[in-house]
Amino acid sequence: MDDYQPLACDLYDYLEIACLHRYRLDIELVDGARLQGQALNTETTASKEEFLLVRTAEGEQRLRMDRLLAITPLDAGASFGRVLLSGNRC
Repeated sequence: MDDYQPLACDLYDYLEIACLHRYRLDIELVDGARLQGQALNTETTASKEEFLLVRTAEGEQRLRMDRLLAITPLDAGASFGRVLLSGNRC
């Protein structure tokens, strides 16, 4: 795996909000893949890599945050719309 590139702090806040409200998200990955899942939590490893934990139809998944291109809440009344994450690193 290549070196982890942390998200800008203001973008990280959107992931925290999504987890707090357990939003269902449409998640776009930088490799072109797309999935839908419920935001559960964020996690930081001892090596400072950050992950978004989501529940999908296939079960829980850990998505490395620097692999996320964009997130879009699917819940009505969500407090934000599509957020572009890729290219916005610390």
